[in-house]
Amino acid sequence: MSTAEATLETNIKQSRATLDAWVGEVVQWHFNPETGCTFWLDYAQTISFDPRETIQTYDDLSKLGPFQDEWLRGGPVRRWVPKGYAGRPVYTFETGGSTGVPKSRINIEDFRLDYEAFSATLPDEYFPKGADWLSLGPTGPRRLRLAVEHLTQYRGGICFMVDLDPRWVIKLLKMGQPKMAEQYKQHVIEQGLTLLRAHDNIRCLFTTPKLLEALCEKVSLKKLGITGVFCGGTEMTPQFHRFAVEELLDGAYFAATYGNTLMGLAVHKPRIPEDNYAIIYYPPLPRAMIEVVDPDNPDRVVNYGETGRVRLTTLTKEFFMPRFLERDAAEREPPCELYPWDGVRNVRPFAGLQG
Repeated sequence: MSTAEATLETNIKQSRATLDAWVGEVVQWHFNPETGCTFWLDYAQTISFDPRETIQTYDDLSKLGPFQDEWLRGGPVRRWVPKGYAGRPVYTFETGGSTGVPKSRINIEDFRLDYEAFSATLPDEYFPKGADWLSLGPTGPRRLRLAVEHLTQYRGGICFMVDLDPRWVIKLLKMGQPKMAEQYKQHVIEQGLTLLRAHDNIRCLFTTPKLLEALCEKVSLKKLGITGVFCGGTEMTPQFHRFAVEELLDGAYFAATYGNTLMGLAVHKPRIPEDNYAIIYYPPLPRAMIEVVDPDNPDRVVNYGETGRVRLTTLTKEFFMPRFLERDAAEREPPCELYPWDGVRNVRPFAGLQG
């Protein structure tokens, strides 16, 4: 074993120990009658053991069973607010909602903490401190509406925003109105262009892959002074990653992310030629963990390189969500030097839920 391999092995063990210790702390918090939320305190009455005594490690979370999608749909949303945060202002963010009742997640400080950690991964050369940002994409009930703005402010800038409502786009397409959906997209792009041309200090951009491509069809981002692009969305593929870096961005830095309201965001592994533009993400351990499991046996984590369904665990004092099966598929990615824990490669919609 080389020195680098030995160092990585040591770091993997240390990160796992950190995760196990944090799981114990989070479980103590959420199942303590003085600090926990109503949902988990009520849930504790339905099981035959005390989680505070039984759950000491990450693997012990399997004893709680899988987190159910419907638990987050509908109210009362206050059942998720921990007693330890009583009196604090509470936000609620939504995910989904194109059909039926959306899932809701409460937030107090998590979105700020998550994006402050993400800020540390952005190179100042391309995302200058003090530069202004344009957020071109979903806002409304989504976490992004405050998270990107906080990221900008945390880095000393001012955030300009143009909203896109993805629920309306989905509805238009389901109604057989692709031309109207395209007109709506162009309406969003035109607003973004107006802001970019009017404000010289905008150097950084948050947007989705489809909006980025549409924007670059109209104008050179380099000529407008954009030096860094933070991009996320389900349309992210290796093909788009290559296209963005080699053709769209004219040398601007491309920071891809995989995130959602339930987890926060996972950062992209720094690009190296050997990865061939694969989209490789690592979760913000110990605050969240991503695993790739067998769709037919979700208790089994697949081998490295194998395809499976994404299972997400969120571990914060505000929100505890163990072993939730996401609507995504991916390949399991081994730990790396920068992130010595499991990652995911090429996240995409899970085929078993399509149709």
